Amino acid sequence: MTTTHTTIDTVVVGAGLAGLTAARALETAGYDVTVLEARDRVGGRTAEHTLSNGERIDLGAQWVGAEHDRVLELVEEFDLELVSQYDSGTAQLAVSGTVFEDESPFRALPDEAETDLVAAVDRIETLRRRVPLESPADAPNADVWDATTLESWLRETLDTDTARRAFEAFVRAEFTVEPAEISLLYFLAAVNAGGGLEGLVDGDRETEASRLRGGTQQLSRRLADDLDGRVRLAEPVTAIDWSGDDVTVSTEDGTATGSYAIVTVSPTLAGRIDYEPALPARREWLTQRTPMGSVLKWFAVYDEPFWRADGYSGSVLADDGVIEEVADATPPDESCGILVGFVAGAPALEWSDRSLDDRRQRILEELSQYFGPRAGDPLEYVDKRWTKTPWSAGGYNAAMAPGALTNGSQALSDPVGPIHWAGSETALEWRGYMEGAIRSGERAASAVRDRLP
Repeated sequence: MTTTHTTIDTVVVGAGLAGLTAARALETAGYDVTVLEARDRVGGRTAEHTLSNGERIDLGAQWVGAEHDRVLELVEEFDLELVSQYDSGTAQLAVSGTVFEDESPFRALPDEAETDLVAAVDRIETLRRRVPLESPADAPNADVWDATTLESWLRETLDTDTARRAFEAFVRAEFTVEPAEISLLYFLAAVNAGGGLEGLVDGDRETEASRLRGGTQQLSRRLADDLDGRVRLAEPVTAIDWSGDDVTVSTEDGTATGSYAIVTVSPTLAGRIDYEPALPARREWLTQRTPMGSVLKWFAVYDEPFWRADGYSGSVLADDGVIEEVADATPPDESCGILVGFVAGAPALEWSDRSLDDRRQRILEELSQYFGPRAGDPLEYVDKRWTKTPWSAGGYNAAMAPGALTNGSQALSDPVGPIHWAGSETALEWRGYMEGAIRSGERAASAVRDRLP
């Protein structure tokens, strides 16, 4: 085993977008940094895979929003290409044993259910504007909202079973948790950080406006290139000692000592690191109540996007079966047809433990219900079980349990001595997106710069 010791200004834990952004910002400002990454690659929750036909797909974070300014700046800086998300044609909503069809899934609902859903979305928009971005716990009725699960609020608010189940499918697809696992306050805060739900009912999802040709992991690779050897891969951090004047970060292969450390991994993974001295009780308590979501992402590849000729956009939102969401991921030249989708929430926990053959068979059976028999016979099937992925422990993001937000949520981002925190879960805006991860890295780097000589 090769033992490495490095002494620098700042040690960054995690080479995802947050960590690489923070490291580059500090390096650009003239400081010495080292990035320690557990995986054998950079990118964190962005991950690419090359299909047998040579096409690259995103097994992790995939979509770029129209207002994701930091991501768009990197796309321009690195001279990368965005591809508009295909959404022409009929979308499908499967709920209560019926498949409803319209250009927007929620517009396909029966009139009574649609009216019910629109009223609930309007109510959410009113409530989320009362939740301060920087301090959700200061919202009016915060204690009550944080003690109320989203599931119970939906049952009280929505009169029709069809509308409620449709909204629950949306929650699983977007948050990868069951509505009973998060509070109303957490949901409102997350929606507020993501710009609201105004485009939900009419299908105008600006947060999924485009994809990056060649995959989103390109962003991390290019950021890492700028750091010129400062990233150490395959070195999981095991301990952080901040008992002295400096902070020493240890891996099985060595250590790195700096004036400060920026930990950018999820709260779940950060909680598995040994700290000396121990972190404040509130930070430890909150880490245990901010678990990762549960999700399985899959791709089915065909010789052509045949559903387009049949008038379908490829978009599905479902409460029936194991599939929660489907989208069209076909490359711009239509050299093949690709459907991408998710199994999320409780179904992901079950199906992540099933065999690949079982997962493939079940998902293709359900796709055939939406797009006909051709959907059941792809050229290739690929999936990624994020809940069983080392150094991720789930996805897309972590979510706070009821009661956590009002009991010190700031502890997720407040520095502890020389240790600063970043990562998508700590972002004030666009929490849960690549944009949020980048902004969190910028914030942490700025805070460290203010403390460095």
